[in-house]
Amino acid sequence: MRVLVVGGGPAGLTAALHAAELGAEVTLVERHQVGGTALSRGPAPVRALARAARLARDWESWPAFGLTGPRPEIDVGAALANADRVARYAYEGKRLADHLRAGAVSLAENTGDLRFVGTHTIAADDGRTWSADRIILAIGGRPGRLDVPGAELAITYEDARAITRIPTSACIVGTSDTGCQLASILHGFGCQDTLIGAAPRLLPRADHAISVGLASAFTARGMTVVTGASVDQLDARPGGMQVCLSLRDGTPRVVDVQRTITAVGWPGNADLVDAAAAGVVTDRGYVVVDEHLQSSAPHIFACGDVDGNSMLVSSAVHEGRVAAENAVLGPTRGVTHEVVPVGSFTDPEYGMVGLTEEQARQRYPCEVAVARYDDLLRPIADGRPNGFCKLIIDTQERRIVGAHVLGEYSAEVIQVAATSMAAGMRIEAVAEMEFAFPTFAEGISQAAQMLVRRLGKRPMPVTWSRRAASGTV
Repeated sequence: MRVLVVGGGPAGLTAALHAAELGAEVTLVERHQVGGTALSRGPAPVRALARAARLARDWESWPAFGLTGPRPEIDVGAALANADRVARYAYEGKRLADHLRAGAVSLAENTGDLRFVGTHTIAADDGRTWSADRIILAIGGRPGRLDVPGAELAITYEDARAITRIPTSACIVGTSDTGCQLASILHGFGCQDTLIGAAPRLLPRADHAISVGLASAFTARGMTVVTGASVDQLDARPGGMQVCLSLRDGTPRVVDVQRTITAVGWPGNADLVDAAAAGVVTDRGYVVVDEHLQSSAPHIFACGDVDGNSMLVSSAVHEGRVAAENAVLGPTRGVTHEVVPVGSFTDPEYGMVGLTEEQARQRYPCEVAVARYDDLLRPIADGRPNGFCKLIIDTQERRIVGAHVLGEYSAEVIQVAATSMAAGMRIEAVAEMEFAFPTFAEGISQAAQMLVRRLGKRPMPVTWSRRAASGTV
């Protein structure tokens, strides 16, 4: 069987290698360089920029640790160059092309634009064509753009990577993960930014405690957060622009900034390859798939961002394996996204997995406990006492159904809860685990112990907590 994988990001790479493992003759075509957005323009280089902003922030805490010296200056060019080095390592250091060839996958990268020219055939602009019995689309998405007068004055967050000087002021439109992350990094580089979103709160899909806590942290650092607002138009002004808003109650508001950067969605790329020409039903650029990742054209499957299910690297890898199995062996395996931890490099970081408290209470009899960072020794020692670990359990099954962490190292701490959930551990087992001391992850242990005590299984052991009994943020 011949399998053609279109797109070389995490989903496509995984699908190609796994399909070859299953005995298919596999070709992967990628219009740019393999690695995808995640490695070239997404989490990998963004993490490097977030680290630079974090190091600049740490100067504020020097005196508490006996350190003195002038505020460090940020060399934006050097910071961006380092981010580019990280992106190059993700490609060259991991030797992605070599892995594909070693896995018996034929590779054609930097092909330029690709499109369907038949139900089983893809063509590149240079005239090359590839045909296969099964096709797996892993072509990702692209940044959304504003649709208002003056929208051409704004740049997307991907375009922002080309900025060589940090603006003195910026308006970031979009309050989901990407917008919050971008605003946090720019502020760390010295930009006075305003974060604007149409939703009533930051991170509208996150647990309410995360949204409120992050907004509070942002405003405490001097950032301006405007929620429940829509952008009506952008007007050019000498040295910058005006962003005209309508607040939730209809009140107009104008923000004067040097730059406007948008983070307003991530439509799929199915329209860019003319998937409809192959009989594939799409919706806003996403390929419509069933639980087996099969499209309306039975021989075409889709995985990763282009199916619109979950815009995460870990989810893309999982879907790549499922799509490969179903394409080669037949559509029998369903895709599941049950335990998918999310971590963001805002300042403060946040991490989450499973259900929010609101979602959990709609499904299960629940109990919730919150361990505060300022009750843990490690955050106190590091001078980062603001944050919390929140666990939500189904009291009948006595298992964690949701976990939410805000504060330093949250993206790492959340993995403890995610592993416990994936293993099906009861809350008693989590509470009995021996955690390294002192660590930020002890917040998971402390919250678990609170829950066990409330369930009446055993007395609460001696802890460093001052608020263990209440468990409130």
